[in-house]
Amino acid sequence: MAGTDGGAFRRMLRRLTSDVEVLDADDLSEDAEKSGAQRASECACGQEVTVLGRLRSVEFCPQDAEASLEAELFDGTEGVTLIWLGRRRIAGIEPGRTMRVRGRLAVRDGRKVLYNPYYEICQAQTP
Repeated sequence: MAGTDGGAFRRMLRRLTSDVEVLDADDLSEDAEKSGAQRASECACGQEVTVLGRLRSVEFCPQDAEASLEAELFDGTEGVTLIWLGRRRIAGIEPGRTMRVRGRLAVRDGRKVLYNPYYEICQAQTP
């Protein structure tokens, strides 16, 4: 019983003294692990992956460029760039959304990329 109390105290102390971004990354990573998704940092090029994370940014292409929509998904370990070709906008794809995506991982310019991933917009987690 004393071991459990000490662990709880250490977790509480860590939460009080850690940076908010670090805590958020830890929570995202923990949620992804619980859902059965893979950690982005452990995924390799050419592998079929399922990643759960939060959209950090969404970039719409200009009207005069080829249609594509890019978003960065962060799972607490590493970011993955999501690219939908032939799309300028997708309803619900916006920064802050939690998503589960699935597809074959590629590497472009040193970044992990999923082209036209299957996606599911997840409910926000309540504390």
